[in-house]
Amino acid sequence: MRTVRHIILIFRAAVINACLTVLSVLLPAQELRAQYDTDHFFFRGQLALNEGRYLDALNSFNILVRIDPSQYEPYFFRGIAKYNLGDFAGAEADFDKAIELNPVYTMAYHYRAITRSRMGRYDQALADLQRAIDLRPGYYGLYFSRGVTYFLSQQFEKAVEDFDRFIKKEPREPDAWLNRGASWLFLGDTAKALKDYDRAILLDAFDPEGYIRRSRIYYSQHRLEDALADLDHAIALDTANTFAYFNRALIRYEMKDISGTLADLDKVLLREPDNSLTLYNRALIRSQLGDYDNALEDYDRVLNLNPDNVLAYYNRSILFTETGRYQDAVEDLSRAIELYPDFANAYMSRSYVWNLMGQYASSEEDYRTAQAKIAQYRSLTADSAGRAAFADTSRKYDRLIALDSDFARSGFDDGLLQNRNVSIELRPMFRFVIASEAEDSDGMPITLSNRFRDEKADEFVENMPVEVELSCRPSSAAAVDNSRLLEAVDREAERTGDDKVLFARALIESDNKQFNAAMSSYDEAISKAPLEVFYYINRGALRAEMIDFISSIESNVQVLTVDNAGTARARVRDRSTGSYDYSEALADMNRASVLYPDFPYTYYNMGNLYCHSGEMPDAIEQYTKAIDLYPALAEAYYNRGLILIYVKDREKGCIDLSKAGELGIEDAYSVIGKYCDGE
Repeated sequence: MRTVRHIILIFRAAVINACLTVLSVLLPAQELRAQYDTDHFFFRGQLALNEGRYLDALNSFNILVRIDPSQYEPYFFRGIAKYNLGDFAGAEADFDKAIELNPVYTMAYHYRAITRSRMGRYDQALADLQRAIDLRPGYYGLYFSRGVTYFLSQQFEKAVEDFDRFIKKEPREPDAWLNRGASWLFLGDTAKALKDYDRAILLDAFDPEGYIRRSRIYYSQHRLEDALADLDHAIALDTANTFAYFNRALIRYEMKDISGTLADLDKVLLREPDNSLTLYNRALIRSQLGDYDNALEDYDRVLNLNPDNVLAYYNRSILFTETGRYQDAVEDLSRAIELYPDFANAYMSRSYVWNLMGQYASSEEDYRTAQAKIAQYRSLTADSAGRAAFADTSRKYDRLIALDSDFARSGFDDGLLQNRNVSIELRPMFRFVIASEAEDSDGMPITLSNRFRDEKADEFVENMPVEVELSCRPSSAAAVDNSRLLEAVDREAERTGDDKVLFARALIESDNKQFNAAMSSYDEAISKAPLEVFYYINRGALRAEMIDFISSIESNVQVLTVDNAGTARARVRDRSTGSYDYSEALADMNRASVLYPDFPYTYYNMGNLYCHSGEMPDAIEQYTKAIDLYPALAEAYYNRGLILIYVKDREKGCIDLSKAGELGIEDAYSVIGKYCDGE
């Protein structure tokens, strides 16, 4: 069996190792900066990269970019940080900028090539590597990277040639031998592959990878004892290596060690509970042992992870038939046929179940269809059979699957990927809240921060009778007893009737979830000062918050739900359908935008409201307006990115999420990891 997963892992390891080499060699050679602060941030970023603290590194290089955007090194190193955070689009953009500023910067071409290769854009990656080789033909690390790129683009002969070049210069690098061995394996030369794996193990006897690779060759040669010994050794070196346990389970199964097989599969699932392939194989074994209840549970989990897994439907139908659940069996077989209309065995099985149910006409029809599919299959040549192989009634569908599709993200009809259905909440709306006493832990100078500064908003804050701030997070005052403050503000409001005091009272009441009281206070403040833009923003935000609070009680929380295909469902519709209406909140935001059209947070809030209302094009338009006014509004990039993914514009959505991460929203990288991986 063959896999590209570990090639990719070695590729990633090579990126990190080369990155550290660059940091240790390049940075000391740089000219000293004129200012102490830049040296400090460079050192801090370098240290963070070396220690794998990529978000900290990103923040340091962000500061350097703001201090002097004409320097190419901060973009380059920030690109490395983004790459290691899984943000390949963002990394590519930074490498682009580094090359724009320094067109002969070899390392930027190298790392842009690595990034493009991870995104599956192999032609562009190869062009970058050729450019880098032209600039520095003596830098042999380029041949290693190009060898990996050739491998991933299935140009195995060229991959071997580049690994040959690298090995001649660096014969003691085990990863090169492992990668060349994998290339030989894809070229069908098992003997050369085995020889290269032997060499890699000799060079590094403490790396489990070589033993796992070699065990796969032994397994294919049915040298089960040798394969088992290699995997035992690999697991002794790395007791958390799920791939080793998975492969050992296959070998133990071939050796009739069923209890050992189940034990190894259990260990995989202990660490990776959503590994569909492992669940599928365990379900097959449990079925063979007559453990139907647990087998059904495993099949249910597989199909929950991927509803299009045809073999899981087929095999679960057998269990349903065995346990007398005939209607469930028919439904599973019908789904299998829907997925693969040439699946003759499914027609035959459904014919049998129809017969058990007394549905003889349906049984006869399915039997005739199955026979027609079988005849059609037999008329095809071996090379042209393709998907019609499902019509081959001689095939068995109850054997363990040896392809490492959950590990390599390929094979098994691409149907055994981990579950990617998640609910991702938009960043909340901005409004004024009682100020937090927490200070900026970074101590960043105001000139280097991305904070939006607005004279009108600053004046509003200064004139408030209590300390307030603009935020999209809950006020810290909500977590403390503010009853005495509320009493004082109440007395002042009754005494003076001042609109600012009424606004302050509304803030405190809102924190206390006294929504109706807060709404009355906002109404009263607006009646006294109908041209105060920020009152409308807060009242609109409160109206939306009241809807969200009600919906949460009814288990209908407003979220943007995106599945593994990048699709989603809007959960908010018209009030007539039993859902919620944001028109009053939108009216307040519209009024604010008319009173003060240069305040970006108004448009950001409108973007949220339109999204919750299911009006995605309008939401995107409003976020864009906010970004035009304030290009560093990270939350707007984040929310717009989610919605762009929602409407199937994944490329632009991932670019927005990259920008949100760059601007400080750490959660953006977890979303990028789910939806923006180039593989």
